[in-house]
Parts: sequence; C-alpha cells; structure tokens
Amino acid sequence: MHSLPVFLRLSGRPVILIGEGEAADAKRRLLERAGARIVGEEADAAVAIVVDDEAAVTRLRARGVLVNATDRADLCDFTLPAIVDRDPVIVAIGTGGASAGLAKALRQRIEALLPARSGALADALHAARAAIRARWPDAGDRRRAIDAALAEGGPLDPLGDASVGVDTWIEAAAEGPGSRLETIRLTSLDADDLTLRAARLLGQADRAYHKENVPVAILDRIRADAPRIAAQTPPEKTESGLTLWLEMAQP
Repeated sequence: MHSLPVFLRLSGRPVILIGEGEAADAKRRLLERAGARIVGEEADAAVAIVVDDEAAVTRLRARGVLVNATDRADLCDFTLPAIVDRDPVIVAIGTGGASAGLAKALRQRIEALLPARSGALADALHAARAAIRARWPDAGDRRRAIDAALAEGGPLDPLGDASVGVDTWIEAAAEGPGSRLETIRLTSLDADDLTLRAARLLGQADRAYHKENVPVAILDRIRADAPRIAAQTPPEKTESGLTLWLEMAQP
C-alpha cells in the first residue's frame, strides 16, 4: 500500500492554494465544498495545494507544510482522490497520482452502484448507536449483527432494496450464532481469483487460521483487526463468531 488513506476535516481550517487557471479553480471548488478557509502562501496552514509552481512546493515543504502538487506525483506529500459523495458517506478512489483518468472511470462506475439513500442510512445508524449498544452490549456481537444486517440481501443492504428501517431491524433482530468454522480451500495464489464467497468470508472473519503457504496477498484480504494464526491443522475448538481455516488446494 503506497499511501495511507485519510479523511481530513477542513471545515473552518486554513488551506493554502497557489495557482491560476482551470486546475486551480477546480481545487478551489473542492476545498470550498469541504468548508476549508482558503489562504495564501504566507499564511499559517498545515496543508497546501499548488498548481504549476515547483518553487512554491519547495518553500512550503521546507516549512513542514504537507503539499499536493497538481499533476506532479513525485512532489506530492498527499494526493487528492476521485470522490463519490453521499454525505456523510464518502468513497475515495486514489491511484497515488498514477492515473487520474483511471480513478475517474472507477468513480463513475461506483457512483452508479451507490444509491443516493446511502447517506440517510449512515445517519440512521449513527442516530441509533445507543439503541444498538443496548441491544448488543458485547462489541463482537454488535459488529456481527451489523455485518449481517448490511450484508447482501440483509435487511439494511446498502446496495439493495432495504426491507426495513434501522429501528425496525433492531427490534426484530434475532440473536446471532454463537460460533462457526468455515474452511476456504484456495485454488490460486492470486487474490484476484478469490470467489465471491471467499472474499465475503475474509471480510467478515473474527479470526483466521491458515497454513504457512497461504500467500500474504490473500491474508491481507482478511478483516484488518482479525488475528491471523499460522497453524498446521484447523482449530479443534472455536471462539464466538466466525473462524476461518485457510489452506491451499494443492500443498
């Protein structure tokens, strides 16, 4: 991973913008949408966007300012992604400056898939946080319940026709399963060859046991905070939630 994606809260904060023309105007509009206070080079600010002024980039970086240099990935401390805006849901697609055209094409495809109501669903889940915590006091149970509700075909499926509102889902939700073990037998070393079922299980796992020969690229698809445990055989006993056993189809 060449960069760590982050979302900066810029409302009311100064951002240096240097440059003229169409590219600078586009960056100005983007900053204004984010609520930033646009200032000049001499102002005290933590981040800057510079269009066609390499000397300004050098001066700002010498001051410790993080700089985006438009169309100069080699001079950038950060890059600006293509954005799908379903406030408060934001999808950002970045290529590290390799191809803005590719990022744009992916944004257009994702934008067509993401319903306008996605933002309203996020707001409803936020408003129901206290009720969700009361319904599932244990953090693991809570995460699994939310995952199941938002899964494909679930009552809150964000890409489907949500069948119920958040409040109704909380009232009607049944207790989740105590524990289960799923086996994934991999037929390829390439993570892009994962089946849809395998990719979904990797994203939902509470923990994953795996043979030593399972590629790192596939282990990286496991939910980020789920432990990865190298082992020779599947676990005899499983903890609560979803446990995976990964092995190659051919040793």
